[in-house]
Amino acid sequence: LFLSPSNAGFFNGYTRAIANYRNQWASMGNAYQTFGLSVDGGLFKTKKHTAFMGYGFTMYRDQAGAAKLSRTNFMVNVSGIVKLGNHSALSVGLAGGTIGTNGNFSGITYESQFNGNTLDPSLNSGETPYNKFVTTDASIGSTYEYSKFKRDPDHDDGLTIKVFAAAHHINKPTQQFGISSSSRLPVRFVYGIMSVYDVVDTRFTLTPTFVYISQGSANELFFGSYLKYRLKTGTKVTGVKTQDAIGFGLYYRVKDAIVPKLIADLGDYSVALSYDVNFSGYTTASRGFGGFEIALRYNNLASSLFHARKEFR
Repeated sequence: LFLSPSNAGFFNGYTRAIANYRNQWASMGNAYQTFGLSVDGGLFKTKKHTAFMGYGFTMYRDQAGAAKLSRTNFMVNVSGIVKLGNHSALSVGLAGGTIGTNGNFSGITYESQFNGNTLDPSLNSGETPYNKFVTTDASIGSTYEYSKFKRDPDHDDGLTIKVFAAAHHINKPTQQFGISSSSRLPVRFVYGIMSVYDVVDTRFTLTPTFVYISQGSANELFFGSYLKYRLKTGTKVTGVKTQDAIGFGLYYRVKDAIVPKLIADLGDYSVALSYDVNFSGYTTASRGFGGFEIALRYNNLASSLFHARKEFR
């Protein structure tokens, strides 16, 4: 959902909840701490319907620095998904909500408070008071999915490819940090391909991923894949098995970091750990320590239980 609102409800399952926590550049002190939460699901999602709706809610909070400068984003997601055939579907989604920016600048000292010997917080800094503010936010996106499955009595082999594009902050909300200063938040564009490929007649699964993000003059390219080993395979034919797997992933953020990841899927539950190994010019400050992240996911009937996939395919 953070990549595109069109992903709301667009998955195998009924209800999905994901929680992320990230701690970045801890070696610097006052590190970036980020918490994200998303919940989404589908409405009117049955095999008889050629179209259904998706809904979702997201919350994102980022905090950093001695001033604890923070940004909290709440969004409501709505999508419409249309089946184009037995193997493909198209989704268009919208999201709207608020961004709240806050901070505590009382503990910050400035060069103007130097009294000749030391910094004196009691001296007037001459700085403009920080302005806390709330703005509206809006996003739009689209996702196309192609999928096919080879069904066997003992396991299923599948191929799923999702291609998506999204534009965030399309209303360019005003950022007024001070009384006399304001700027417009640039539109953030996201493009990506996410896929799942079960290697036929084996227990291995690959998940190649490619994401490109641009905002103003900044851009980011991120790609890589998990290699998962299915400890217990699921099947649509018998409907009695869920799918368990463990995997190792390796991703690359161009000119910034290598990101190893570990994941464990236990039926409808999943836990993932990752760490950014920073090698950009910022290593002078980070000393190579990037960001630790943990993700927890619950996907109701997401595994290969018979009823979970029969109704959508």
